[in-house]
Amino acid sequence: MKTTLEELQAFAAVVDAGSVTAAAAQLGQTASGISRALARLEKKLDTTLLRRTTRRIELTEEGQAFLTRARAILAALDEAEEHMAARRGQPAGRLRVNAATPFMLHVVAPLVPAFRRAHPQIALELDTDERNIDLLERRTDVAIRIGALRDSTLHARPLGSSRLRVLANPAYLAAHGRPKSVAALAQHTLLGFTQPEALNLWPLRGPHGDAWAATPDIAASSGETLRQLALRAAGIACLADFMTERDRERGDLVQVLARHTADVRQPISAVYYRNTQLASRIACFLDFLAARMATAPS
Repeated sequence: MKTTLEELQAFAAVVDAGSVTAAAAQLGQTASGISRALARLEKKLDTTLLRRTTRRIELTEEGQAFLTRARAILAALDEAEEHMAARRGQPAGRLRVNAATPFMLHVVAPLVPAFRRAHPQIALELDTDERNIDLLERRTDVAIRIGALRDSTLHARPLGSSRLRVLANPAYLAAHGRPKSVAALAQHTLLGFTQPEALNLWPLRGPHGDAWAATPDIAASSGETLRQLALRAAGIACLADFMTERDRERGDLVQVLARHTADVRQPISAVYYRNTQLASRIACFLDFLAARMATAPS
């Protein structure tokens, strides 16, 4: 019997999601259905593709080799569907987008309803990570990255930038006083990132130049966690405008040391692997996102 597309999709989804249950949720199927598809596939191929333990699933050597071919087949199908959609003048297909949690929550998610109205045939799959991911391994079409890009194997499209500000909740400042100088920050609770260290360089002028290295008293891996801590008067944080615009408008967060703050902006880029003409579903999403970001307050 020939291998079916359903079996290839089930196999790739289990590898990507890390479990049968997660793969079933991703594909909108039952866990038992995914397990049966995997069993049929292994029987047809007469080999073991996955080692299953109580804690995780691992690829066998044969599974790794077959996964490469399976991904190529699934990608070819996506491209064929996309080509036919392009002939009809309507971008279509599944679009997998990855971004850090704050950007996904404050920029991408609010735009999804309008994007879906404009492009109803594009099925969005949104994924968040605080660290850079391997786009091929995660079958991601496009990732939004904030800050300087380091991976030269990726193709990038600039989308805009977002200014950094040092912020605190008025309740925190009422309880602990407003710092009058950069040196005075040593007397305050500072909220910063666990890593990378570059995220703890605050745009404050001084003998050190325009970047002051903060030593966090409370550290977190996500900017959204730091935002929530700052809103709850836990300390002073340095955050990007794209995630604090409404907080500042409402007065829930106020800028401190404004006269000492340099105009430092984090570049925001879309990265992808394709070096040929962009797939229409990716291109229309990036056009849509860039246009909305261009009209946002800077």
